[in-house]
Amino acid sequence: MKIIILIHCPDQKGIISSVTGFIQNHSGNIVYLDQHVDKSANVFFMRLESDFENVDLELLEKNFNTELADKYAMQWSLHTDSKKPKMAIFVSKYNHCLYDLLSRFNSGELPVEIPFILSNHPDLKYVADQFDIPYHYIPFNKENRAECEKKQIALLKEYEVDFIVLARYMQIVSGNLINLYPDKIINIHHSFLPAFAGAKPYHAAFERGVKIIGATSHYVTEELDAGPIIEQDVTPVSHIHSISDFINKGRDLEKIVLSRAVKLHVHRKTMVYNNKTVIFS
Repeated sequence: MKIIILIHCPDQKGIISSVTGFIQNHSGNIVYLDQHVDKSANVFFMRLESDFENVDLELLEKNFNTELADKYAMQWSLHTDSKKPKMAIFVSKYNHCLYDLLSRFNSGELPVEIPFILSNHPDLKYVADQFDIPYHYIPFNKENRAECEKKQIALLKEYEVDFIVLARYMQIVSGNLINLYPDKIINIHHSFLPAFAGAKPYHAAFERGVKIIGATSHYVTEELDAGPIIEQDVTPVSHIHSISDFINKGRDLEKIVLSRAVKLHVHRKTMVYNNKTVIFS
């Protein structure tokens, strides 16, 4: 069994040797270790992967708490590869990110389960049908928002969803849902914000004559598009490109950046601290 341990705590001497010694004493074999120190905040971060032939997880967690976590004031979590995380996908009308995620899932590139796709429009049901995934259409408007949110949360709880991907879901996620899934809702958007906000950012960027366009994937917080950044990328553009070129290049970036962010999350390579992320290789 593979076990991943994520740790952050005040930086101090002896953490690495204590953790690696603990793994050895419990007959584990360390196959990966990466660490980072935020010197300005004096915080230590570590991601460690270990293989165990036989392990009592409950006892391992109990001993880790008493022997290490209390001593070093650690915030930590333990994850195994014995169960694939359940990922719900929220979409609206754009299909490029949805197709990309489902293709990667279908090829085995994304080690997740997808219990359902949820949308505020019926348009993309045909995509879900192609991949034989249930599609739930829950229309939103100002009058029914609270009721629709209850239906969303009920579905998420029924299927025991672990995290949510907003694959160009064009609705603001409420604080109720964010509080249920802190640092577990992943969004994607163009990187013009806040310079070119609004319905047609690529048109505005074209008129301004920008030389690069980009995409950003981040965890969702109650402050719109201001959550901890997971992944970003850019591509050059110039005067030879049309608005259509801008849009196509932007959509290519969006699906690539989103898939990278999802993979980082699934493989437990992200840690959130003070509205920023530490991303392990």
